Amino acid sequence: MNTGALNETPRGSRLHIAILGRRNAGKSSLINALTNQTIAIVSEAPGTTTDPVYKSMEILPIGPVVLIDTAGIDDMGELGELRVKKAIEILHNVDLMVLVIDPSLGPGDYELDLIQKAGSQGVPVVGVLNKIDQQLEVTPDDLEGRLGIRVVPVSAVTRQGIEDLKQAMIEAAPKGWVAPSIVGDLIGPGDTVILVVSIDLAAPKGRLILPQVQTIRDILDSDACALVVKEEELKQVLEGFWRKPELVVTDSQVFARVDADTPANIPLTSFSILFARYKGNLEALVSGVQAVDALKPGDRVLIAEACTHHRVEDDIGTVKIPRWLNQRVGGELNFDWSSGIEMPENLSRYQLVVHCGACMINRKQMLHRIAQATAAGVPIVNYGVLIAYLHGILKRALEPFPSARQLLGD
Repeated sequence: MNTGALNETPRGSRLHIAILGRRNAGKSSLINALTNQTIAIVSEAPGTTTDPVYKSMEILPIGPVVLIDTAGIDDMGELGELRVKKAIEILHNVDLMVLVIDPSLGPGDYELDLIQKAGSQGVPVVGVLNKIDQQLEVTPDDLEGRLGIRVVPVSAVTRQGIEDLKQAMIEAAPKGWVAPSIVGDLIGPGDTVILVVSIDLAAPKGRLILPQVQTIRDILDSDACALVVKEEELKQVLEGFWRKPELVVTDSQVFARVDADTPANIPLTSFSILFARYKGNLEALVSGVQAVDALKPGDRVLIAEACTHHRVEDDIGTVKIPRWLNQRVGGELNFDWSSGIEMPENLSRYQLVVHCGACMINRKQMLHRIAQATAAGVPIVNYGVLIAYLHGILKRALEPFPSARQLLGD
């Protein structure tokens, strides 16, 4: 196991805060002041920042956050327009926006438009009147009246007002931004959870994958016990265990075998199903999986992954899932694959979107992806829900989640 992973909060579990504003408003300097580190390049030349830059840090008492430095929203030219588009698209993935205003420019259409876009995404906004160590053309009160948001005066150079800004960010942060527990709400202190971890070619050498590590940590935080086994040892462990475990959680790829080896009176689910709830909307994904029965040969299916990784023989996304779906429909489907931070723009051409477990993105990003598919009229499901469905054991895997289970009927 990579012990560092147990001590560090993954980026996908951090509050995401975007720093936006016009070129040379001092966004990068502000991030350096907030982090008390030189992590963003600062220059008098406008347009220094191009693609969004991410920095993980702690802001107490919020806790772990990701600050995102972006290109200026007034960038010019064909390339500049692409940078602006990237900067604004960040609003789909963040929980809070900090709008930096240069006192020599004051607010204008750029700022008002950005505030409107943030509002349409449900993203709270804190304004920053930067460079107060220089002569001010406007005051925070003026800006608050014109923009309708709280504005904090700061100097990124002298650090004046930085602590006030942190407090404003704390107050504006969504109270419910933290995702639901991975497994902690299903167990109690002293309970035992058996985690079935498949060690195959796709397993990273010398460590567990992120969802497994996070689940172990959540169990420990709940004062419960985590027992980790491979699928080959599960039956023997259950037979010799001195008491019935409260839950068995399995890798989706060995779901069928674990289902056969786990007595019916022991609740069973998978890491992917836990993360469907933790990182997204389990009910929406369960509704989406039922579209599998309407697929027919020739239909188009998108398999979307939130990260890029080295493909191995019999890869789950490029080999196993396509094979299982083709077997289910009795013919060849047309598959497309996407990976990284964006999904294809034209989702309406697909009859189904199959998404990975989303361990490398935050909850808002996954909810946005679900919303994208829904708006396009396309069902969406994740790996774990789909695999359990195709193997005929989804109903059992959803027993710990009654509201999702009832969507499948009797």
